[in-house]
Amino acid sequence: MKRKLIAAIGVAGMMVGIAACGDSGSSGGGDEAKPKELTVWLTVDAQNNWPELVKAADDTIVKKYPGIKIKHEYYGWPDKNAKLDAVLATDKAPDVVEMGNSEMVGYMSTGAFAEVDPSKFDKSDEWLDGLKLSVTYEGKTYGVPYYAGGRVGTWRKDIAAEAGVKATPKTYKELTSALDKIQKKKGDKFSAWYQPSPDWYAAMSFVYDAGGSIAEQSGDQWKSNLSSAESLKGLGEYKKVLDKYMHADKTKDEADRPVVFGQGKAATMFAAAWEGGTAADPKNDKVGKLADKIESFVMPGPSGKNLPVFLGGSDLAIPVKSDAQAVAGEWINAFTGAEGQKGLIGKGNLPNNKSDLEPLKSDPATAVPATAAASSWFVPTAPGWGQVEKGKILQTMLQEIGTGKKSVEAAAKAADAKIDKVINTK
Repeated sequence: MKRKLIAAIGVAGMMVGIAACGDSGSSGGGDEAKPKELTVWLTVDAQNNWPELVKAADDTIVKKYPGIKIKHEYYGWPDKNAKLDAVLATDKAPDVVEMGNSEMVGYMSTGAFAEVDPSKFDKSDEWLDGLKLSVTYEGKTYGVPYYAGGRVGTWRKDIAAEAGVKATPKTYKELTSALDKIQKKKGDKFSAWYQPSPDWYAAMSFVYDAGGSIAEQSGDQWKSNLSSAESLKGLGEYKKVLDKYMHADKTKDEADRPVVFGQGKAATMFAAAWEGGTAADPKNDKVGKLADKIESFVMPGPSGKNLPVFLGGSDLAIPVKSDAQAVAGEWINAFTGAEGQKGLIGKGNLPNNKSDLEPLKSDPATAVPATAAASSWFVPTAPGWGQVEKGKILQTMLQEIGTGKKSVEAAAKAADAKIDKVINTK
């Protein structure tokens, strides 16, 4: 997943030292009686937005193992996996690596990560379903959920009011009615709903809302399902959104969406919950006091239910070549345990477990993303899923649909053929 996280809900206090698990969280490892060094790879999200949480985990391990050196390397999402693939081919693998949850299956299926014992990690019996699935392969666990992030609707309530819309939409009919009024009021050069066509996380929400799916499993084989009647219905609804409300460049991906929204060129977006905060950041806010003019809501779907969201997030895994697997497991538990989850929630993330998620549903500051996360979908846990993502098969299909290069049916059929070639390949 691409995420440039920023605090969207508030700022938590500094995380205090927490007790590490007393035993290895991993099933393997080398001679760790006197660990000397631990190498942890995280994305820049942790470096930029919650460095104090990283330090707290480090302090816990250093307290238990005086003299140990903990090295951190931080990477951006676009280049992380290429660097990881290169280092995994050597004997210098990191001991802990952060993975987008949809990236895990491709590495688990090839044996790149060490198996871990879930019982060694806090609240593992309550991990969110989508995150638990992302670290599970053939009944075994190969990682630990770190945090979750759902998607919500975010719109300019001031623009809605100008168009005569006074209430936040609760149904899809109310949403499209409001968008129609906004589009008419603002004209064809404005996007009532800024929705980059290649954004497959959003598009597949429409597919799953219609009862479709990316792929289906039969026995030990997976087959692409985008040409099913249900999936085509969802893709058709997605195209309607692009045709009616998206009046910007349909070939661009979602990376710049908060910036575009912050420039005042759109009224609505369906995006990660933190993107509203990013748009309202002073460096992106060209509207002026944008934070006071935006409102988030649970996105309704054409089916009449809440639009199911991709429950994205990050996992932490231990490369099988690590020679410090036990200590790596302890660091992960220190980082993702009870106090760590408090800190991550305070930074605008959803927790990795159900008991911490539940009270967020009744807190006005977190109710929308927490409620939206209750209806979710996840990618096929097929051995070749990583090849589907790397090949950008879904993005290509959606861009062809959005630009009109191909019909929905033709684009889906072509994507099915490409997916079927790789989805069962390790």
